[in-house]
Amino acid sequence: MTGAPLWIDAPTVARLVSPAGAVDALAGVLGEGLDPESCPQRTALPVPGGELLLMPAASGAWAGVKVAGVAPGNAALGLPRITGSYLLLDGPTLRPVALLDGAALTSLRTPAVSALAIRHLAPAEGPLRLVIFGSGPQAFAHLDAVLAVRELAETVVVARNQEGARRLADYAEELGVPKARTGTPWDVAGADLVVCCTTAREPLFDGRLVPPGATVVAVGSHEPEAREVDTALVRRAEVYVESRTAALREAGDLLIPEAEGAIGPGHITGTLADLAAGRTPADPEVPRLFKSVGMAWEDLAVAVAVYRAALAEAPEAPEADGGSGSET
Repeated sequence: MTGAPLWIDAPTVARLVSPAGAVDALAGVLGEGLDPESCPQRTALPVPGGELLLMPAASGAWAGVKVAGVAPGNAALGLPRITGSYLLLDGPTLRPVALLDGAALTSLRTPAVSALAIRHLAPAEGPLRLVIFGSGPQAFAHLDAVLAVRELAETVVVARNQEGARRLADYAEELGVPKARTGTPWDVAGADLVVCCTTAREPLFDGRLVPPGATVVAVGSHEPEAREVDTALVRRAEVYVESRTAALREAGDLLIPEAEGAIGPGHITGTLADLAAGRTPADPEVPRLFKSVGMAWEDLAVAVAVYRAALAEAPEAPEADGGSGSET
């Protein structure tokens, strides 16, 4: 490899890899035998503006690290809440080959993780009724990702920001969803799929209302003290996670019910790798909960997919010495 690392900005990240392509990249590395349980844990550092996150990963031909900022005060300034960059390295030599916009990568990878779980958990027999909590960038990106793996009959948007909720409902209509409207937390009672992508620290809805067989995806927090779903839902649901180790370290949605004595560590039914391998059948008589905290192997898998797509467009870009090997 020679030359400076390739810079891949936010619009280019979004253009080079579709939501479906990101889902396939994640499924591919799991199919190659990647074990998320072995992924290094994130380092979180409180800073005056919020929190700095360091997320390294390496496997075979590739290595990488995301430096992300979580700045809650940015919304009032009209700035993104999530900031950062991703440095992709050649695995054998650890030489930088690309620098990606970290927020754009996160906006692509997080919904792709959810969509991979939805592909295996949500009913595939017909169009689904979706209730989505939130109206920020992750909510929009999750709608795109859901539509990459399932057909929707209706989208109901529940958000504190009513203007944002209306925009997301309008966007769903633009994407061809037959019915789209704003709603309330009570709408989960008629949902086939519930997606939570908010900054909430307390449960968003009454988990007793979720129908048997419905799928709930919660992605909003990686903090042990915060949760989007309540103990009632966790207790009655089959629970799936990216990694047992990561979930039992960071997922407040599970740690709070465990601290209350409502569940034990063995309550987790399976992992994303189990689902991708088809090893864990879903019970149609209970809800299914997928709790995501975000992991570094996911960033690396999608970053490699973006970089390879960039190389296909611009062959003169720097190539990794081990670029033909396995990835994560």
